[in-house]
Amino acid sequence: MMTMIPIFQTPLGRLFQADCQVVLSTLEPESVDLAFADPPFNLGKQYTSNINDAKASHEYLEWCQTWLDGMIRALKPGGSLFLWNLPKWNLPLGAYLGERLTFRHWITVDIKYSLPINGRLYPSHYSLLYFVKGKKPAIFHPDRQPILCCRHCGGELKDYGGYKDKMNPKGVNLSDVWTDIPPVRHTKYKKREANALSLKLMDRIVTMASDPGSLVLDPFGGSGTTYVAAELTGRRWIGSELDCSSIIKRFDGLDADREHLSQIHSSKNILFTNADLEKRRKAGKPLSKSYRVSEIIEGACTCNAATPKQSNLFNAS
Repeated sequence: MMTMIPIFQTPLGRLFQADCQVVLSTLEPESVDLAFADPPFNLGKQYTSNINDAKASHEYLEWCQTWLDGMIRALKPGGSLFLWNLPKWNLPLGAYLGERLTFRHWITVDIKYSLPINGRLYPSHYSLLYFVKGKKPAIFHPDRQPILCCRHCGGELKDYGGYKDKMNPKGVNLSDVWTDIPPVRHTKYKKREANALSLKLMDRIVTMASDPGSLVLDPFGGSGTTYVAAELTGRRWIGSELDCSSIIKRFDGLDADREHLSQIHSSKNILFTNADLEKRRKAGKPLSKSYRVSEIIEGACTCNAATPKQSNLFNAS
């Protein structure tokens, strides 16, 4: 098996500046816990690598199938594969994967990704396919979400009535429709004009389908969001990109990403965010005692504070 030298590495990860298919061919079979792919969408975009992003449909699908085969080969039994693409492409690619892996979910991520198209419905979501190698995932612990609350007063937007005492203090079950993933627009968090993924999206995938120490694969590095999410949560990672300059630059200064991820983690796996509890306090809307929230101090819920192990992940090394 060919040995490759990474262009960049950390104690946890290795990045290769090479074609993804070359890198995939060098991976040990059944060595990866989580594989994620965000390939070019074949929309005719210009990339710094000068790849052809305007292939004929059949050529694009054949190309995708080739690297998907490499990802499947690298997955451990029970390993998870996520594919991020437009619904147009994930429909045939999902059928291809369904013949080789076990389907888990078609996740709809509500993000407007283009201008309205005359004669068609307004495209407003991406498709995230979730498959597993084998009958069930070896690792599966999805985040729980806070109750949706009014952005003005902090009151619940849904009336849970007599079910408040049955609500899990760690939050509401995650569904297969994600409406809380923001588009990456803020220059503080966007490191590259093309192919930038939300850190919140990748943190959700990484923490759902891997554990600290797991190996995460992303053959289309883009702006490096997968690697950042893996690095800052203690996962090992491996990836490739034809032009790695923006990824390397991003890793040269991770403080903004570390702060952003800390904020993300502070607002998940809790029933109410601190911000919503503070809004309730100011609006004179005390939290119902029916909720199984163990402790409220000065308007802040502390029953689900991060463990020391989680908190230390965001400390600079």
